[in-house]
Formats: sequence, C-alpha cells, structure tokens
Amino acid sequence: MTSRIPRDSRLRLVRPRPLAAAPSAVNERRPRRPAPRPPEGTPAPAELARMARSGLAAAARVARWADNALGPGRDAATTDGKATLSDATARRAAADLGLTTDRIRADWDTARLAGLVEVHGDSARPGWRLRAWNRDDSAVLRGWVALFDAWSLASPEPVDQEPGAVAEVVSAMPQVLSFLQLSAGPVPVEQLLDLLRQRVTELRTERCEVPYSAGSEPATPLAPVTSADVEPAEPARDAELAPLLDWALRALASVGALTYGDAHATLTPLGSWAVWVKLEQICVAAQSPAGNIEQSAEAMLRGCAQLRPNAARAEYRAWLAARTVGSAVSELLLAARGDDALLRGLAFEALRVVGAPAEPDVRAVVDEPALRPYALLWLAEHDGVDPEDAHEVLTREEATWLWVDTAAAVADHGEAPMLVRHLESALQPTVPALLAEVRAVGHPRTVQVLVALAAAHPDPALAKAVRRAAFQVHTGGS
Repeated sequence: MTSRIPRDSRLRLVRPRPLAAAPSAVNERRPRRPAPRPPEGTPAPAELARMARSGLAAAARVARWADNALGPGRDAATTDGKATLSDATARRAAADLGLTTDRIRADWDTARLAGLVEVHGDSARPGWRLRAWNRDDSAVLRGWVALFDAWSLASPEPVDQEPGAVAEVVSAMPQVLSFLQLSAGPVPVEQLLDLLRQRVTELRTERCEVPYSAGSEPATPLAPVTSADVEPAEPARDAELAPLLDWALRALASVGALTYGDAHATLTPLGSWAVWVKLEQICVAAQSPAGNIEQSAEAMLRGCAQLRPNAARAEYRAWLAARTVGSAVSELLLAARGDDALLRGLAFEALRVVGAPAEPDVRAVVDEPALRPYALLWLAEHDGVDPEDAHEVLTREEATWLWVDTAAAVADHGEAPMLVRHLESALQPTVPALLAEVRAVGHPRTVQVLVALAAAHPDPALAKAVRRAAFQVHTGGS
C-alpha cells in the first residue's frame, strides 16, 4: 500500500534560475534538540542589540560617512582616486565629523572588523550589516560578534613581546573567557593569570617536538623516538604572561566584551552572551550524530547534507569555531575540488558562513574551471548582489557548466523525479538547445548526467534524444 503523502526528497531544487550548488536539505528524522536558553540574567536579544548598536555607534557613523562620501560616481571621491582611508580621506572625515584623525582611523578599523565596511584592494564599500543596521537586530549582533572574534586585532600587540608568546596567549584566551563566563561576576586578575599560565603550558606540551642540535643529523623516519629524545616543554612563567594578559584584557575591554579595572575583570552582558553562544555552537556539533566538529571538512559536509539548511549552517559555524579561519577555508576548498559535486556546493555554502575573511582564497580559485561558477556567485553575493540575481554574473557557458554539476549532485544523491524537475532550471528554452550546449561545455560528468536523466524521464521521445546525446558525447561523435 502506497502513501498519498509525497515524500520529502533528499535534495531540494530551487527554480527557475540556474542553481549555485546541489541543494542539500532533507527531512530530519531524529528528534530535534530543544532550542537552548542563555544563562539566567542574559538580556533579551533586542536589548543585546541595543547595547551593540551603542558600542558600535562611532564605527557606524564613520561607515555611513564613507558610504556617502566615497561611493562610486560621487564628486566627493578622494584626490588619489581611492576609496580607502588614505591620509587625505582621514583628514576629510575628521573635518566633516568633528573628530581627530586618530579617532577616525580607530573607528574605521572597528567598522572593518565588524563588517560595516568592506575594503577590497584600493576600494571600499558598505557591508551588508550597515544596510540592515537599523532594522535587523541579528545583523547588529553578528557584527558585534565579528568584532569580538577579532579582539586581538583591535589593539596593537605589545612591541616588546615575542610573536610566539602573543600567539600562545591568543590561543589560550577562550578558556579564560569561558572561566569568566562561568564565574558570572568579577574575577581577580591573579586568578586569571594562573589559569592562563596553566593553559599556555598545556599548549607548549601539546606541540613538544624532538630537538636537534646544530651539528646532529635528524633521525630517519624509521628511527624510534624515545622519551629521552623529547625535550620537556618549558612551563609558562607569570612574569612573561602578566603583560600579555593585561594587553588581552584591555583589548577585550576596548571591544566591549568585558570591564577591566581594580585588578578584576568582568564580562559585560554582551561578552557573556557571545561566549555562551560559542560554547553552545561547539556543544551542538559535539552532540550531533556524526560528531561534525571533530571531522574533516569533507566528512563534515557529508554529515551536513542530511540536515535542513538552518541546522547545516549551525554545524558550519560550530565546525569553523573550532579552527583557524585560514585552515578551515583551505580544507573547504580542498573538499570542493573533489569529484563529488554535492560537496562542492556545500563547501561554498560553508564559505558563505565564513564571510569576508574567505574572500582572498575564493578570489584565488576563480580561474579553476570546476570552482569558477561557485566562486563567481560567492563573490557576487559577497559584493551585495541579491542571491536571486547573482547568477547573472555567469556567462552562458558557466551557467550551463553549473547546471551539469548540479545535475551530477542530484543524480548521485537525489531521486529520479528531482532530476527530471532539474530540467526546468536550465537557461536554454528547448531540450535540443540544452543538449547542444551541455555537450559543448565539456563537463567531465556529462555522460553520466545524461544517462541518468534519460533513465529518469518519463517521456520516451525525450529520453531517446538524451540517450543519443550521451552516446555522442561518449564516442566523440556528432
């Protein structure tokens, strides 16, 4: 007995425009985890957004000034023809806003870190968060969290400290912030210093390596390494960490994450909420069936293929939170270069969650044929183009290549009716025109896609034409 209720397909098509990626949503069969509640006493999202707007008001003011004064086609362009914050631009902004140039530069840097302004080469443009600043609380909070994530860039590093020691402290601060969040009140700096020392010592122990003297030869790959070969990690000393902890706490205070004074530090409501959000993201991923936070990019993407879009984005965020941006973006692009078209599309969905920090790497792969359409769409959306219109940046050939790649994902992971419906998203007005252009673009999966489409299509005449095209591509005939 068959059900009259149509099944939810493993993949979901978006019509009628060409698809940017193999759609990925499925019905989740497992019980959904209840929405977590923030700690008691956490202000409502609207109040948190009000705090964030207040803290970023100066940065938003400079961003709006730049939008009005430095936009393309305006007479008020800088004398050097650039829309970046040159010396001349800083002086002009200071005069217009009644501020010092140092204040302008500081607010400009904050605006960039919060995503209110995006700088690309020698040009600047308003970020999407600036457009939504007054009406979208979630955009405001995301902007503040972006600034919170970049706290180490908000204040200059101590010039008299080793870069390696600075990096260790930056890596150890999440544990310090977690302790502050759990304490829910003022914590003595001495207690934080002790925690920081322990964490830095752990980090040094984890990366302990076999030392080689200047005159010794390295061990061969087959030579066993004993405990005598390994130099114990040097314990972190309070004397070397105290000035770095002071720098870190001052930097976090400058972005509004905590208050720091009288030898105590206390998370602000925004800081406490942000730390809770990041801990919750990690917990969500750790509790997922696949344990995505521990997986490689490819395994994580395969696990997310079984989730609804919102749940998948939450998984992406948690996976990204556990890695540095550079390594995460490299892993995602490596997965996108594989043979699975579904992973290619999902990788770029995850890169959308990364946002602006991924732009240089995405721009660098534009010349790779397999990634070019995805990269162009990503860059168009990043530049503020409406996702519904982003496909217009593709040439006819690129759009057709993407159509085939999406069809390959549907053929591998979807169901036959969905592949048939995929025909409706093609640019070409007729099936013969589509087949001609599909053959011309030379996608490596063309034969498999056409064979699968012919097997799935209920129209015998159309199926025969598609099979003939598949045969011609396979044999190289015309």
